[in-house]
Amino acid sequence: MISAQIMQNSIDELSAITRVELSVLDLKGKVVAQTSEAPSFDAGFITDFANSPVESQVISGIHLLKILDEGELTYILLAAGQGENAYMVGKICVSQLQNLIVAYKERYDRNNFFQNLLLDNLLLIDIYNRAKKLRIDANVPRVIILVETKAERDSGAQELLGSMFTSQTGDYVTAVDESSVILVKALKGGEGYDDIDNIATTIVDMMNTEAMLDVRVSYGTITAELKDLSKSYKEAKMALDVGKIFYAEKHVTAYNTLGIGRLIYQLPISLCRIFIDEIFGDREIPENLDEETLNTVNKFFENNLNVSETSRQLFVHRNTLVYRIEKLQKATGLDVRTFDEALTFKIAMMVLNYMKYVDSNEF
Repeated sequence: MISAQIMQNSIDELSAITRVELSVLDLKGKVVAQTSEAPSFDAGFITDFANSPVESQVISGIHLLKILDEGELTYILLAAGQGENAYMVGKICVSQLQNLIVAYKERYDRNNFFQNLLLDNLLLIDIYNRAKKLRIDANVPRVIILVETKAERDSGAQELLGSMFTSQTGDYVTAVDESSVILVKALKGGEGYDDIDNIATTIVDMMNTEAMLDVRVSYGTITAELKDLSKSYKEAKMALDVGKIFYAEKHVTAYNTLGIGRLIYQLPISLCRIFIDEIFGDREIPENLDEETLNTVNKFFENNLNVSETSRQLFVHRNTLVYRIEKLQKATGLDVRTFDEALTFKIAMMVLNYMKYVDSNEF
């Protein structure tokens, strides 16, 4: 529904141009918005006028007009000025406010529609009936892009996203929880995942430079029909979680590039504990190792188990690197110089990160 501030801004601008004083009152005579010189009026007259069949009335030189919302009386407008000029300005104001009411109502309805669609709260027939009523094309390819901010319900993120992507281009911005904003992105012919990734990267950069927000962005798969958007939303949520657990260094995560992280994310936590016990037993688990050792082994993996290149990048002697790797082997029982045991260590680290995430999110 249109806010009182929007109505106030509208009548202020019109009054400044025409020098006609305007007031908007509810059906009980309470002032919703008024210009600085607007006259007061008895609430009884307002109620009587609201209940009368006439569309307009003049009392003591003040024009009373009705503001309707789809044929239903919503507000009363008072216009005070010189003769016919006040009446004409009043009619213009009524027309403007009625159009604003319709526009804001449609915007609210669209927001409500997409929220229920993403949460699977609509029947199939309702999806297409409501989409047609709201003038939303049901057969445009779309994807859900999820933007998570660290601050709960950060209105700046939603406003900035709304300014970047508008409904005129078929894009819609909404939210269904306290910590993230959702972009329903319509795709043009030929646009694919590379284009979506570029859009997601642009969002991260814009949020950082314009709103000083550190955000994480994820997206689901492209859907051909409106009814499948809830699937893309679930995928984007999973991608966001998996990205935070396994790919913390990335700000953009795509559902179709989750790799082994997707598999681990869907494992039962009991199975994860069995795996860790099986690999390490009574030995030291990797997360308890010192930071130097962990940084060394991560750099070793980045360089595809190449000792010479890793020692060069770490600015340490080759023998020092070998010493650290052997120290890791004694602590965990795994020699990361061999492919199989390096793979086991890498998977174990990911499983431990997942277990830590689950434990921290349990209530």
